[in-house]
Amino acid sequence: MQEKEILNEVILGYRKVIEARYQFEHITSTYEIPDSFDKERVALFRDYFLNNIYPHPEKREELEGAFNSLDNYIKQPEKLMSIIVDSASLIFKFGRHLPKIMMAGIKALKSFRAATQFESKLVQNAIEMKLEAPYDANDINTLIRGLSLQDINEFTKNNEALFETLHDRKLVKKIKEIVDHLITKMKKRPKVYSQEEIRGLEIGRNIISEGDFLFEQLNEEEQHNIFEFVLAMEASVLEELFEEE
Repeated sequence: MQEKEILNEVILGYRKVIEARYQFEHITSTYEIPDSFDKERVALFRDYFLNNIYPHPEKREELEGAFNSLDNYIKQPEKLMSIIVDSASLIFKFGRHLPKIMMAGIKALKSFRAATQFESKLVQNAIEMKLEAPYDANDINTLIRGLSLQDINEFTKNNEALFETLHDRKLVKKIKEIVDHLITKMKKRPKVYSQEEIRGLEIGRNIISEGDFLFEQLNEEEQHNIFEFVLAMEASVLEELFEEE
């Protein structure tokens, strides 16, 4: 089986793990959850992860160029900063806080690309272990246990960064406004910015916007409780996984 095929099978297997983890019946039978984290909201969070952080292989294939462009922005934030410097209205509105706001947005987006890096490492483990696809939950857990503690910690920190940004209601609104402004500006200069470059930013905006929608429906206390619960649950899952070794 080719590496690309193994990657697709890893993605499908990990999506099944996430889908099972965020079943309301499973969560309520395993954890003490906040009252506000009802069945509908659990489904919304689950679908957010599946649609944005761990999208189906077909969606990734379709948007591969845009994903690579988003990678470039994350790895080389100066590319975005150069556009911002040319945006007088943003500089006037946000002043010296503008670079810090933009970097917070880029940091949040790292969690999306960290997920794909995480999956790539699972693929390498599958090849080294000669584990045959398709992969069920036990197979995926075996591959995760083959990762280093550094890999796990890095993956966890990136996930936390996204939720921390979404939890900061004022910050996330500023990030959305800045990214929308950049997209509009880039579309007006098609000879300078490619469709894939623009699409990469649009993907980033959608990830943040849809996450923002999840928290916007909650009051401040509910936001805090669910934020803390999701992070604690994810940490607990990894802890239990490695205790099984």
